[in-house]
Amino acid sequence: MAAEEVLQTVDHYKTEIERLTKELTETTHEKIQAAEYGLVVLEEKLTLKQQYDELEAEYDSLKQELEQLKEVKRQTRLMVNSLTLLSEHFHVTFHDGPSL
Repeated sequence: MAAEEVLQTVDHYKTEIERLTKELTETTHEKIQAAEYGLVVLEEKLTLKQQYDELEAEYDSLKQELEQLKEVKRQTRLMVNSLTLLSEHFHVTFHDGPSL
């Protein structure tokens, strides 16, 4: 009976080793898949970061251009107002004749 118990114990350990080996293989495969997924996510994050940086630089450039255009508009408006006043002054002076 002792030999039969030893065989049962050996069979039990073989079954346990097979189960643990299968579980280790599955776990290792899952870890590899998780690592690969993590790399994909990291690559996408880097791509998005690069796109964000590019868009932010473009935004800053456009914002600066807008400020420059606002300044040109302001200066143009001042120039038009000045020309309008000069035109009105010369129109009045020319039509009223010289003042004595």
